[in-house]
Amino acid sequence: MELRGKQKRFLRSQAHHLQPIFQIGKHGVNEAMIVQIAEAVEKRELIKISLLQNTDEIAEDVAHILEEKTTCKVVQIIGRVLVLYKASSKEKYQKISKEVRSI
Repeated sequence: MELRGKQKRFLRSQAHHLQPIFQIGKHGVNEAMIVQIAEAVEKRELIKISLLQNTDEIAEDVAHILEEKTTCKVVQIIGRVLVLYKASSKEKYQKISKEVRSI
């Protein structure tokens, strides 16, 4: 499902106050981290990930890897911070995605 402009705008506004819950450091993105990110985005629907100064990873590359492996959407990249979104498959976690669908 592709997000429309209004939906992305809404998600960006929702993500504004969030703190990054994952940090990608000098070891880059690994399988264990991808699994954890997938679980977190399933529960929260919207998360931020930051790339630390000591990483060789490039935000756009990380975004591509995560979109591919976790089937989430990268809503925004600001410098070294990524905002990820994926509608939860469990109804009890579907707060944001219900609003996104109504937009």
